[in-house]
Amino acid sequence: MSIDDGHRTSATTVRRLVVLSLPAVVIGVVSALVLFVVEELAAILQSALWEGVPNMAGFDADSAWWIFTVLTLTGLAVGLAIWLLPGHGGRDSALTELIAPPLPLSALPSLALVAVLALAGGVSLGPESPIIAINTGILVAVFARFWPGVSVQLIVLITAAATIGALFGTPVAAALVFTGVVGTMAAGQALWDKLFLPLLAAGAGAVTMSLLTQPSFAVPMPSYDSIAAIDLLSATLIAVFAALLGIGAAAVFPLVHRTFRLLRHPVLYVTVGGMVLGVLGIIGGPITLFKGLEQTATLVIDRDEYDSGQLVVIVAVKIVALLVAASAGFRGGRIFPAVFIGTAIGVLANALVPGIPIVVAIAGGVLGMVLAISRDGWIALFIAVAVTGSVTVLAVLCIAILPAWLLVSRAPEMLVHAPVERTVGHRPSGRSSGDAHHSAR
Repeated sequence: MSIDDGHRTSATTVRRLVVLSLPAVVIGVVSALVLFVVEELAAILQSALWEGVPNMAGFDADSAWWIFTVLTLTGLAVGLAIWLLPGHGGRDSALTELIAPPLPLSALPSLALVAVLALAGGVSLGPESPIIAINTGILVAVFARFWPGVSVQLIVLITAAATIGALFGTPVAAALVFTGVVGTMAAGQALWDKLFLPLLAAGAGAVTMSLLTQPSFAVPMPSYDSIAAIDLLSATLIAVFAALLGIGAAAVFPLVHRTFRLLRHPVLYVTVGGMVLGVLGIIGGPITLFKGLEQTATLVIDRDEYDSGQLVVIVAVKIVALLVAASAGFRGGRIFPAVFIGTAIGVLANALVPGIPIVVAIAGGVLGMVLAISRDGWIALFIAVAVTGSVTVLAVLCIAILPAWLLVSRAPEMLVHAPVERTVGHRPSGRSSGDAHHSAR
């Protein structure tokens, strides 16, 4: 290719990026607004269930019978929605990648409803998967109507980036995640040209969300200003241990999923899932409920109140709760609970060996668990640093991630690939958005 051809190609690329910049910003703002609305609705319902009703009736919201009741009723409500409502609550999260083909608009109200119910009811799943699906479905439909020249693939990519930026309050997370995604796209375009629109949308989403609220993963911890040689070994061992636990969960995930589907009807298997989560909540206590973001901060701040035995129970309960919630038909993502589990592992390591700096211990635990659950080294590094708020620990994590990644890259991912049997209220065709819909990889 001549120099003139190269200049013309470059000019064409610049014009295209400029033209699509406004739509990317719009996508970022809309994605953040939808996330904000869903989370606010979930927060209102959560407050009513876990504060309003107990206060009015005069009983303890943390009592075993109330935890069991709320989670069981949440399972029943989600199961009824999946069975009866149009769209059947969207795709089964166990079968779906974080970034998936867009759902029809008819499936989005029921998906939003079951996501709000799960978030408010204390189910151990995060909002990332359903929010990305809702935003993608809305924006693909809008662009098909008003801007049909933009490809569906590009809208899906930009919307996912915008939602991730809004979720984490920074476009950096989206940029790191999408360096891997865009690497599989067509060659012949510079990396930053590929990242331009997703990063712009992510920035718009992050700014919009920051104006509405203040999303933050950082947890107050002692400062970590200098690296000791032993910290490299400590972080590596903790990360490998956490990764092995995550790999173990991923290995049994399809079996747990198939076991729940033996009940065949969504009302049955989701309700039973809620009952199991209720029992787990009784065992692990309120700290093991919900997506885990607020609980992560509570666990770190109050870590002196937990002995090693209690921390082992918390780690075990939350892992099982994540498996059950993701397998029983609840809609939600797995990254937020993975962050809590990794943090709990780090707090446990610090309790067993107090000489390990708490920042190093938690960063290693989060790194290993998020790596095993998400299969994404960039997002694992980013979240581990974001939780600890320490840039210094990044150098330690860059070493610790290497053996952990060697384990994870050869292990099963936490995703069900095999088709599930037909269930009542679901159609097995590719047009269905219910539990019978398979992940399109």
